[in-house]
Amino acid sequence: MELDHAGLATDDLDALAELYGDLLDAPLVHEEEFDGLRMAFLDLGNAYFEVLEPLDDAESAIASYLDRNGPGIHHLALATDDIEAALDAARAAGVELVDEAPRPGAWGHDVAFLHPGSTGGVLLEFVEH
Repeated sequence: MELDHAGLATDDLDALAELYGDLLDAPLVHEEEFDGLRMAFLDLGNAYFEVLEPLDDAESAIASYLDRNGPGIHHLALATDDIEAALDAARAAGVELVDEAPRPGAWGHDVAFLHPGSTGGVLLEFVEH
């Protein structure tokens, strides 16, 4: 596996995307609204920053995260060619899963999250392109 993206929670997607775009010379390559979120992907060359902002009045994991923690790194995503095998390996390692089966994610990719209580406090996401 390799790093696919880092998910950054914010209450101002436009400002943060502009800051990182300018600071890191990272072009904006994709934007969408999905699952109560507005998201933008900035291309870092070998991975992305995924900037996540909750939509108005949306109950989402990002809105809850921002209420508890404020803006910052929400998750790290790892690209896999076989998300089912990755989930099986996580189960075999005793890792608690947030998602027992893959679900639709941004860009139409299948995704599944691992519980941070089992991964050293880091919310990990598997992404199958």
